[in-house]
Amino acid sequence: MKTIKECIGTNPYPGRGVIIGTAADGRAVIGYFISGRSQNSRNRIFAADDRGDIFTRPFDESKVQDPSLIIYRAVAHMKDALIVTNGDQTDTIAEHMIKGKSAAEALKTREYEPDAPNYTSRISGVLRYEDGSYQISILKAAGAGQDSGAAAGQDLVCDRFFYEYEPVPGKGHIIHTYEGDGDPLPAFCGEPREIKIENDIDEMTGQIWDSLNEDNRISLYVSYHDLKTGTEETRLINKNER
Repeated sequence: MKTIKECIGTNPYPGRGVIIGTAADGRAVIGYFISGRSQNSRNRIFAADDRGDIFTRPFDESKVQDPSLIIYRAVAHMKDALIVTNGDQTDTIAEHMIKGKSAAEALKTREYEPDAPNYTSRISGVLRYEDGSYQISILKAAGAGQDSGAAAGQDLVCDRFFYEYEPVPGKGHIIHTYEGDGDPLPAFCGEPREIKIENDIDEMTGQIWDSLNEDNRISLYVSYHDLKTGTEETRLINKNER
C-alpha cells in the first residue's frame, strides 16, 4: 500500500483531489485539496459555514477574473452521508439525495467541465455514515488530454465511472483530476489509487500538504469522522492567509 507522498509527491500538478478511507481506529476519513497554475485559480481559499460545509472563496475579490468552475461548495454534510467533489456537482448530488435518489443518478445528469482544451474531469466522493462505505466517481471526456480530437472538442462523449468500497482500517483511495502538467492537461487514468490512511489527523494532513507541489498547492481540508458518536475533527489549510 502506497503512502500519499508516493502517489502524488512526484506529480507537479495533480489538480484537485479527493481522498476517502478509514483510519486504523475505525474513524471515516475524507480529504480534499486544490492546486492551481493561473492567478485566477490561485486566488482562492477554503472557508467553512456554520454546518461545517466547505466552500471555495476568492482570497482577493478584486482579482477575480472568472468565478465559474472555481467557486463552489466542495463538501456537504447530509443526514446520512458526507459529499466531497471538485465542483458544483456537490449541489446536484445533495439535491438528489434529499429526494431519496443516489449519487450515481445525480451524476448521470452531469458531465466533465467545459474548460477546453482540458475538459477537466468531475471527481466526486460519497461517504456513508451508516457503515463507513464509500463511492468514488469520475466523469471524464473520452480521450480528454490525450488526443487532438478531444483537445479540439470534436465528437466528445462523457464516460462515467463509479467505484464502490467497503471500509478497511488504515486504507483509503485517492483520485485527482490530472496525471501531471501539460497542454492540454492529461486526465486522471485508471481506478482510484489505494493509499495508506494515518490514524492521526495531523500526520495525515501534513503528509498530504507536504506531498503537493509548493508553488501550485492552494488549500486542503481533512476530516476524521467518528461514525459511532457523530463527532468530527477537521483540519483546514489555506496557502493564502487572511
